[in-house]
Amino acid sequence: MFTVEQIKAAHSKTKSGADFPGYIRDIMKLGVAGYETFVTDGHSVYFGHGGYTKQSEAKYPALTVAAASNREEFVKELKAHQQGKTDYMTFCRGAAANGVEKWLVDMETMTCTYLDKAGNKMLVEHIPED
Repeated sequence: MFTVEQIKAAHSKTKSGADFPGYIRDIMKLGVAGYETFVTDGHSVYFGHGGYTKQSEAKYPALTVAAASNREEFVKELKAHQQGKTDYMTFCRGAAANGVEKWLVDMETMTCTYLDKAGNKMLVEHIPED
């Protein structure tokens, strides 16, 4: 089964959202079936098969997630990040400011779902597999 260190090594190659599909392919090879990342501090919980889980530590000092979500502004932040215009921290600050509490990645469906504090889906994106 995978370790947090293996996942960190795969993530170290990710410089912007443009590199995200490659990161997903790399961690799938490790046996990661999905994960959720919390915007407040960047920690993630990774899920493997058979109930296997690993949790990472916080990646940055705590951010305050806005109580009200703003889908339109978040989508603008996300698109800029996916085009390589922002780094990860800038993306996380923008997500927090626009009410994103966490995102869920599902390797089976190849989707990334962004949720607000109330658990409402703000956006569901298909992860490119090429």
